[in-house]
Amino acid sequence: MSFLLRSTAALAFLFLGALQSVAVAAEALTTNQPADNLSFVNLDTMKEVARIKIGGKPAGIALSPDKTKAYITSPDSRELVEVDAVSRAVTRRLVVGGGPVGVAAHPKRPEVYVADWYTHKIIVVDTNKFAVVGNIAVGKSPSGLAVTPDGRLLLSADRDSNTVSFVDIASRKRIATVPVGDHPFGITIDDAGSRAYTANVKSDDVTVIDIAGRRVVGRVPTGRRPYAVGLADGRGFSTDQYGETVTAFDLKTLAPIKVIRACDHPEGIEADATRHNIYVACWGDDVLLRIDPVALKVTGKTPVGDGPRAFGKFLR
Repeated sequence: MSFLLRSTAALAFLFLGALQSVAVAAEALTTNQPADNLSFVNLDTMKEVARIKIGGKPAGIALSPDKTKAYITSPDSRELVEVDAVSRAVTRRLVVGGGPVGVAAHPKRPEVYVADWYTHKIIVVDTNKFAVVGNIAVGKSPSGLAVTPDGRLLLSADRDSNTVSFVDIASRKRIATVPVGDHPFGITIDDAGSRAYTANVKSDDVTVIDIAGRRVVGRVPTGRRPYAVGLADGRGFSTDQYGETVTAFDLKTLAPIKVIRACDHPEGIEADATRHNIYVACWGDDVLLRIDPVALKVTGKTPVGDGPRAFGKFLR
């Protein structure tokens, strides 16, 4: 085969590979805590296509940069569980101890970070070795975690300290804390890496943080007991557990726009890659919702396992 033909064939292979990646990207993985399992939902058809056993009352979830692996926290068994998202099978389990809750993956390094609720630290796991390689002290009861897009900073929502810890990933040290609302739980960083948003369970609001300045720049009132925040089309969305609503707000003015009637105990929330849809896991109704972030209405719903949390990044 000539060099030109080989090159053309190689390009065709890469193109087909890219198409396959796009094809598998429209999927949600919801951690169903009471059911001890993980649901796979096809987002094009809004149908559950698979369900696998996890164990340990799974809660938090993060995906590898290529979205082929899912990393799931199981608080009851004190484990981090690795799932092959392509073959839909558990591949490895690691006892990390304490009370693992939130989890986040580094965008470049083979590392994931696990929030240990009971020992007030972040556990660093090497995903190649699948072993604990470090611990980072943060505030009390760390919950949600998020890594900046450049991979330099890890932000931890420290629920019982009412703060967000800034961790320098290179040195694995906490370098700053920012006071936020009461009992921050979920934390989300925007695509530019410029702002972070915490859902404050007890004060019923969202705190907006300027990451570079390490300071609070605003607060947004929400419904009762906000759990997590999603971002899409210039708008923020908080899942209000006790309000059974999703509060939409403008990211520039931070003014509330609309309260969307959602479901019983909405929890995990994330926008898809196009930012044209927001997906919400509904703990009480055992469903996954799809919301149009422009029209601000529910456009789809599908049953999943019992008690979906999907706390973290769960779309691939």
